[in-house]
Amino acid sequence: MLYLYNTLSRTKQPFRPLHEGHVGMYVCGPTVYGDAHLGHARPAITFDILYRYLTAIGYKVRYVRNITDVGHLEHDADEGEDKIAKKARLEQLEPMEVVQHFTNRYHHDMEALNVLPPSIEPHASGHIIEQIAFVQKILDKGYAYVSNGSIYMDVERYAQDFPYGKLSGRNLEDIVTDTRELDGQDEKRHSYDFALWKKAAPEHIMHWPAVFRYTENGEQKELHSEGFPGWHMECSAMGTKYLGEEFDIHGGGMDLMFPHHEAEIAQSCAALGHDTVHYWLHNNMITIAGKKMGKSYNNFITLRQFFSGDHPLLTKAFSPMTIRFFILMAHYRSTVDFSSEALEAAEKGFQRMAEAYARLQKITAVANSSEEVKALVADLRTRCAEAMDDDLNTPIVISNLFDSTKAINSVADGKATISEADLKELREVWQLFAIDILGLQLADSGAAANSNAAAYNGAIDLLLNIRLDAKRNKDWGTSDRIRNSLTELGFKIKDTKDGFEWSL
Repeated sequence: MLYLYNTLSRTKQPFRPLHEGHVGMYVCGPTVYGDAHLGHARPAITFDILYRYLTAIGYKVRYVRNITDVGHLEHDADEGEDKIAKKARLEQLEPMEVVQHFTNRYHHDMEALNVLPPSIEPHASGHIIEQIAFVQKILDKGYAYVSNGSIYMDVERYAQDFPYGKLSGRNLEDIVTDTRELDGQDEKRHSYDFALWKKAAPEHIMHWPAVFRYTENGEQKELHSEGFPGWHMECSAMGTKYLGEEFDIHGGGMDLMFPHHEAEIAQSCAALGHDTVHYWLHNNMITIAGKKMGKSYNNFITLRQFFSGDHPLLTKAFSPMTIRFFILMAHYRSTVDFSSEALEAAEKGFQRMAEAYARLQKITAVANSSEEVKALVADLRTRCAEAMDDDLNTPIVISNLFDSTKAINSVADGKATISEADLKELREVWQLFAIDILGLQLADSGAAANSNAAAYNGAIDLLLNIRLDAKRNKDWGTSDRIRNSLTELGFKIKDTKDGFEWSL
């Protein structure tokens, strides 16, 4: 039985979907005004793991991950310039040029990280009609008000009927105490009210015409507003459009819990009269020196900088699989503090796993397994499944797979034996958990996990085969010279009963 930590209840709960055999999952995607950084990679990989695991255990999953391309204002506020429009203005581009450019780059980065594409990837700008209709529902229920052409959520009115703050653990009294009234936000009755629809200022590039009906002082009125939806509105509208008025899972980074996800809950309850989401899942943050990595802090490192090594905090370039492995080495709910040293350790760990996988493909079976091998293989599948069922505990899965490398290495070195059945089971478990579920691309890594070594595969193999011939002919001088020269160049040579293995 799969257990997931539900942020709403603050407990691990058995996962029981609304519809047997089917799962609806919505995850907050990127605001596409810049390149993806390590902080973007973590939720993408976290919910990719959940998507893969749900699929592996037999569910049919509809996975929706949005693209925010309008309405996300600077500092996540209700005032200021749209982040994408600002980028477009600075670069002298059309906003949708910015959106297309960075969406393409995001997709390329996700593909490099082996993150599977979602079932549906809706854009906020493509669902303006749905967002207008959602705002109208909230107006009809009396939980919103019109002010100077904009529409705001009336949080105090909402809190009379629904518990505002239940996801983040805040209550309205605390929010009132901790939130100061801001200059320039006179449109709002209170600073903690949030925008459902914003009237566009003359300089605002992206805007749409909308007509809203509302009641004021008992009088029916119409608002004709040229504007754009508030940032929180897109997820409420698109989640319910593609997954229904109730669905199973909503995911995202912990930094979105308040105000974004809290606002989503308020919008959905106000419009529909009930909660939409059954399980709220949040991954924790990537930090640098204890501070959240993000564009707003100007302390981020883009994925492309990791791949190229072009950043002062990086000692070298790191492959996409090293980044993926680094993220999976920590539980998704724990904070991960970045350092180049930590990535180097992850790189070594991934190379060890890739080399073990390569050896696993080469070893041959005999009639019976050694007792040590039999014990390591016997419950490996069960232990890996139990770890995944325990709120996606990927570090334990990795630890279990590393345990099994003892059996692989013992057999490969001729110190133990493995039966056909055990070899088949070991290969199936690695395929299922390391490749299908963890999404690690091991098949082409092997001894050439380091990208620099891959270019020399043929040449190194040729030299080592010449060395084998020299050993057979008892030409020890040539054999030693080849081995010593390659060792000086940084190659690790290992003689095996079947020939040789090498790594850089």
